[in-house]
Amino acid sequence: MAEKIFKGGEYLIADVACEDVFTPEDFSDEQRQFAETTEQFVENEIVPHIEEIDKQNFDLVVAGMQKCGELGLLMMDAPEEYGGLELDKASSMLVAEKVSQGGSFSVAYAAHTGIGTLPLIYYGTHEQKEKYLEKIISGEWCAAYCLTEPGSGSDALGAQASAVLSEDGKHYILNGTKQYITNGGFAELFTVFAKIDKEHFTAFLVEKSFEGLVVGAEEKKMGIKGSSTTQIILDNCKVPVENLLGEIGKGHKIAFNVLNVGRFKLGAGVTGASKMALVEGIKYANERKQFNTQISKFGAIKEKVADLTAAIYASESLVYRLAGLLDDKLATIDKGIDNYYEEYQKGIEEFAPECGISKVFCSEVLAQTVDEVVQIHGGYGFCSEYPAERYYRDERINRIFEGTNEINRLLIPGMILRKAMKGELPLQAEAMKAFESLMTPSFEEIDDSVLFAAEKALIKNIKTLFLILAGTGVQKFMDKIAEEQEILMAAADIAIQIFAIESAVLRAEKCFAKVSEKKQELLKAAVKVFTFTATEAIGTAARKGAFYVEEGDTLTMILSGCRRFAKYDATGLLAAKRLLAEVACEEEKYLFG
Repeated sequence: MAEKIFKGGEYLIADVACEDVFTPEDFSDEQRQFAETTEQFVENEIVPHIEEIDKQNFDLVVAGMQKCGELGLLMMDAPEEYGGLELDKASSMLVAEKVSQGGSFSVAYAAHTGIGTLPLIYYGTHEQKEKYLEKIISGEWCAAYCLTEPGSGSDALGAQASAVLSEDGKHYILNGTKQYITNGGFAELFTVFAKIDKEHFTAFLVEKSFEGLVVGAEEKKMGIKGSSTTQIILDNCKVPVENLLGEIGKGHKIAFNVLNVGRFKLGAGVTGASKMALVEGIKYANERKQFNTQISKFGAIKEKVADLTAAIYASESLVYRLAGLLDDKLATIDKGIDNYYEEYQKGIEEFAPECGISKVFCSEVLAQTVDEVVQIHGGYGFCSEYPAERYYRDERINRIFEGTNEINRLLIPGMILRKAMKGELPLQAEAMKAFESLMTPSFEEIDDSVLFAAEKALIKNIKTLFLILAGTGVQKFMDKIAEEQEILMAAADIAIQIFAIESAVLRAEKCFAKVSEKKQELLKAAVKVFTFTATEAIGTAARKGAFYVEEGDTLTMILSGCRRFAKYDATGLLAAKRLLAEVACEEEKYLFG
């Protein structure tokens, strides 16, 4: 556990030491054992059947889920009182990462263990957990989550499904249609959201066997074809009153808090998928010859491999840093208190901005990875005989799942600014200091004898840049800033890249002294390559944001700050890229995990 317990969003104003972050190098023997067990299960039980699963042989999916139950992979978040393991978030995310290599099966697993199971764990009564939880964590039953409707996606509270108490007071009668329900075709338990008396947004535990629940036809999807996605139709569905989940009118708490968990777990899952796709691309580049030369020897291919390796390193660093932040926060909560899960949810909600960052950044790294892997394959990447084609199709949904990346980009700065307005983060005071630094010349020299000195100086500067732009936006639009979506999106891009750069640098610094000289050079190369790319993205977002917010002399001053604060000396960039690529191609693996 880190000495300092951080707040959500605090990374934007705090100095963070490498000792304060959790990294993959910090995994315990127990965590590594879980990872190995999961990897072997996926390799032996799922991968050989991926083609059959993609033909919608759901018997294989259900059998795989039951096997997961036997191995303890469905009970990691469940309390010990009900037969669960109640493990830390780092372990849970590590397993999610390893399961991701199972293609469409990983979608069923993620939905079951995340949004399918967690509402019951966090909000269920003792009686509800006694009745359902053992079935869910053993794999006897699969679970699903019914929030989206044909007319309400990102606007979840715009749902039209209704619930009315029966005349005898024994049942709620649910009506409506739920859309895009993962595991819909074979789930036995559904968490369904509906409005009691068309007003009070509420969650219910609904069994497949309940009268009036109808499972719709399978959707014909672009990717993740082996996952079940259906409508769930509620036609005067009778739900016992004791199956109301949580409190009447408080369904939004369940919906949004569980989505936070889904977002950071998705970050872990897509990071695992990125590693797998990269290795597939490298192996093909080593096999394929053009002009009597392996294409992995060409600079154009080397650059792709290097950029992807560095981006995945940042993705992995970010994901497990977040796991550490969550575990440190949750460890401060007394398990003996009556409202433990209420406080637990507050602990997770504290890091809602970082959960959104994990979802957006890591899913976009996967998008970049699979696109380049298809490109490395050339025409063969467009053919279904090669896995690159499936990776490409399967990837696309991740930027839509768990709230679109656009919605998350709006939420990230929005949640951070709300924290500031509530006095939970001293953002206003720090923004004032940032403005002062904008008008003060800087003569700070970088001490090259300090490890990652250039990157640390950059991190400090880009945090200042974020504060300048966010502060300018708030000053101009005040509480109307929430309506300025383009400005919020630009601010989000800066905040996301800051967290990613800092995570990569702190991880590399933390393990640097413990690794070989060869690994040290690879770490420096990965940090340089990623930091250069991310800084370019920050510069673009900052300039765009400046033009959105200001004009005249103030705009000129902020643009000057953009040039000054988003400046990074990437001397040796080409050599760094070549080193990463050559070693990755020689070893045919992702180099850092």
